[in-house]
Amino acid sequence: MPAMASDPKKTFVLVLCSVLLMLAGLARAGNFYQDVDITWGGGRGKVLDNGQLLTLSLDRSSGSGFQSKSQYLYGRFDMQLKLVPGNSAGTVATFYLSSQGSLHDEIDFEFLGNASGEPYTVHTNVYSQGQGGREQQFRMWFDPTKDFHTYSVLWNPNHIVFYVDGTPIREFRDREATGVAFPKSQPMRVYASLWDAEEWATQGGRVRTDWSQAPFTASYQGYAASGCTSPDAAACARSNSPWMYQELDSAGQDRLRWVQTNYIIYNYCTDTWRFPQGPPPECSAK
Repeated sequence: MPAMASDPKKTFVLVLCSVLLMLAGLARAGNFYQDVDITWGGGRGKVLDNGQLLTLSLDRSSGSGFQSKSQYLYGRFDMQLKLVPGNSAGTVATFYLSSQGSLHDEIDFEFLGNASGEPYTVHTNVYSQGQGGREQQFRMWFDPTKDFHTYSVLWNPNHIVFYVDGTPIREFRDREATGVAFPKSQPMRVYASLWDAEEWATQGGRVRTDWSQAPFTASYQGYAASGCTSPDAAACARSNSPWMYQELDSAGQDRLRWVQTNYIIYNYCTDTWRFPQGPPPECSAK
């Protein structure tokens, strides 16, 4: 304390930093009343616990969904989800970013339901300029229906990284030099939904939804969006936010390899049926 008192400038800086950190923590806590709009579902989406919890429900008549009030060009986006328990076959819960239009960009987390006793499939995809088909699918190393787990997207000019509980599971780098478009000019909103996909979601549609189990409910909390809200890509690129040029360190690269080795169940880059002439160019680019 004496040292701080003898240097007023240092004291001011330390106090200011503490206040900024506190405000940053409050901002990251999020509140669904302030941050999102429930856009469809006829009352099946509900905000609870003073804005700290949001539930989406699905029955035979309709699912439900919400979107962020703000749109972003680059950022870090986190959501805690607890998925539909039990026999969730045919249901899909989502957390994703998307722009609008036929040439839209999109970054997807989709959670494909299961028959009781079978694991969930975590489906990821990246669209750029309306072109998708870049699916990777994973099993998780935990039961995603028992507790909340954090699913995150880091999106900056260099790459997109998908995280689960802070562990990177997939990286999609900017490969425009190989002729592959990368999302870098269209602002995106954050979306979430719970919907009926029994025609394809579970074992290619072979396992249908058991509607006697409805309504199905997925729970969302801990939404945090830290991104550039300017539509100007050049202005966003000048941001000094920590996520703007964040890369995976050696520990992150090791964790990514661990997931890709042990938990991936489908990778479009190795699908020789879809790509008999060889994988798309971004798959082999260094």
